[in-house]
Amino acid sequence: MISKETFRFLKELKNNNQRDWFNEHKKRFKVAEAEVKDLANTLFSALKEHDDVDRVKIFRIYRDVRFSADKQPYKTHFGIGFHRQKPKLRGGYYLHIEPGNSFIATGFWNPEKEDLKRIRKEFETDDSEMREIMADEKFQSVWGALKGDEVKTAPKGFSKDHPAIDLIRKKQYFFTRDFTDREVLSPTFAEEVNQYFRAIRPYFDYMSDVLTTDMNGVSLL
Repeated sequence: MISKETFRFLKELKNNNQRDWFNEHKKRFKVAEAEVKDLANTLFSALKEHDDVDRVKIFRIYRDVRFSADKQPYKTHFGIGFHRQKPKLRGGYYLHIEPGNSFIATGFWNPEKEDLKRIRKEFETDDSEMREIMADEKFQSVWGALKGDEVKTAPKGFSKDHPAIDLIRKKQYFFTRDFTDREVLSPTFAEEVNQYFRAIRPYFDYMSDVLTTDMNGVSLL
């Protein structure tokens, strides 16, 4: 479980984002970090029961400020990523813990150039399976609408008048779900997150099939 004290620490860190303050409260950070690690390991074990995940990563709280105008040294959230076995399985899971802004995300945040082109070509040829997945009531109730940045008109080589241009113009393909602080603090939070992650599988299975085959359906593996 994530405790109220972890949220309290993150809130105070947001208002005191300085190295001196952080060092004075290092023990509190270590306790909060331990809770997040326990949650990450619990979810990793749960995910392995229905998906082939091979790695869990807890992102460092220390910010890289070398090339940033924002010189605050610490993140005010915890981030956890779960890696599916590549190259056969595509997509990824992410959990963000932050007071007032906790969420989960799944999908493709920054697809490689060739993967992005392959996805767009698939939608140009046939977008019906993707439409069916997104329109499913159960899927909709968990994940809602597809998200991601887009180009303004159409990517190079694609018609802006194509019926699937709403999908083709995207540069990212991901879904998110928000959580209230009360939901994050609930003893059933890990179980709920696992069930929501389970619900993304039709999308992941479809995209994995697309990204591991050529346009003729021949395996690339």
